[in-house]
Amino acid sequence: MNDDSPEPSSGAPGEAPPANWREAVADLVSARVALIELEAREAARGAGRKGVLAAILGGAAFFTWALVLAGVIPLLAAAFGVAWGWIALGLALLHAIVAGIALTMLRKPEPPAFSLTRSEFQRDREWFKNL
Repeated sequence: MNDDSPEPSSGAPGEAPPANWREAVADLVSARVALIELEAREAARGAGRKGVLAAILGGAAFFTWALVLAGVIPLLAAAFGVAWGWIALGLALLHAIVAGIALTMLRKPEPPAFSLTRSEFQRDREWFKNL
């Protein structure tokens, strides 16, 4: 082989090809572990967001119930000169809207987790087939 012939590369631009297959496998495994760590952090962030939205939903539902029972309704009705039933319905509707918004956001689909890892594993399978 002459010096001008291209050598197979590990896929990363600017990197020299590995000296042997063990080094190649070690590099491959370390790259995949780093990718899994990155995507695991992204998945955890998405799960944390869903947890916060679930807490908002639970809090809004709790306050809907608590405001009806707390005795605020008769006070507001007396202060505004409106029948207490309208005050109760208005507060219940307000909190139901908040709960509905949180529920809508909670049900919004997330992108699939570990998509980069899956595509890299598919490339690895192809690479191993071609060895």
